Amino acid sequence: MRFAVGCLAAALAIGAIVPLRAEPEAIGIALEGFAYPHPVAFMPVTLAGEALRMAYMDVAPSGVANGRAVLLLHGRNFPASYWEPVIQALSGAGYRVVVPDQIGFGKSSKPGAILSFDDMARNTAALLDRLGLARVDVVGHSMGGMLAVRFTRSDPDRVRRLVLEAPLGLEDYRAVVPPVETERLLAQERQLDAEGYRRQLVSNYAVTDPAVVAPFVDLRERIKGSGEYERWVRSFVNSYQTIYREPVVHEIALIRQPTLFVMGARDHNAPGRPYAPEAARAGMGQNAALAQDLARRMPDARAIVFEEAGHMVHLDAGPRFDDEVLRFLGQP
Repeated sequence: MRFAVGCLAAALAIGAIVPLRAEPEAIGIALEGFAYPHPVAFMPVTLAGEALRMAYMDVAPSGVANGRAVLLLHGRNFPASYWEPVIQALSGAGYRVVVPDQIGFGKSSKPGAILSFDDMARNTAALLDRLGLARVDVVGHSMGGMLAVRFTRSDPDRVRRLVLEAPLGLEDYRAVVPPVETERLLAQERQLDAEGYRRQLVSNYAVTDPAVVAPFVDLRERIKGSGEYERWVRSFVNSYQTIYREPVVHEIALIRQPTLFVMGARDHNAPGRPYAPEAARAGMGQNAALAQDLARRMPDARAIVFEEAGHMVHLDAGPRFDDEVLRFLGQP
């Protein structure tokens, strides 16, 4: 399938370089007019008395249907469309693939309140109810890995197998990072220009090919032109506070479902590192080792580490990632 030039999913799927515009064309904070690779539907959600909409893609198998479904949970800096290569692999193998934008992200509404992972887990369960899915396999990346842990703990009978791709929350960031005021974070986000954001992604995610992050930088710059930008940036900053305040590391070893950690050896991403004492920063983000240690403490888990990959494993090592996930999910 071909997508319009500038479409994030297409750029990721074909590795296209999307140049940054000097004066980017503005886009709405729900990415109105921005193409996703599959049709998008919406589910009404009410949180803290606020009427919102949760966007999602529900992709039918393109291969022979196997009667199973996979739920994909995105990271903090990404819309659900970045899953397109994985959607193709899973759908081609016969899976139904459900890909939501959590409230606060992508095409979903941007709330005024800070969401919790419990909120996100309840919304996700409500979406599966809406789609008539009693049991799914779950794949969560980055922040989506934290949500996947909470969702699995909250609704264990619903999860058959769990894949955690470079998840955040493998350590309790509060142990070394002091609380940071929301207003300080907002000021920093407002001041961050395209080049600064590009450097941030390249550094935090151990990116070797700038083309991988160019679409995300371009999209963020376009959002800045929206009249609702202030609502977007506050929602984005609030999600940092959720990650900081709700560590899931203490829950991971309690998971009983078969679990696969897929880690990049070059991934040392650690939210809050810039705010930690300088002496503590080097010890943060030893993510591959942390995942391996947690897997040893779980009843049915293992961790695999891709030497060539950073934080964005399914983009850094696409075919190998797809093969490992399909092999794991294919087990009885």
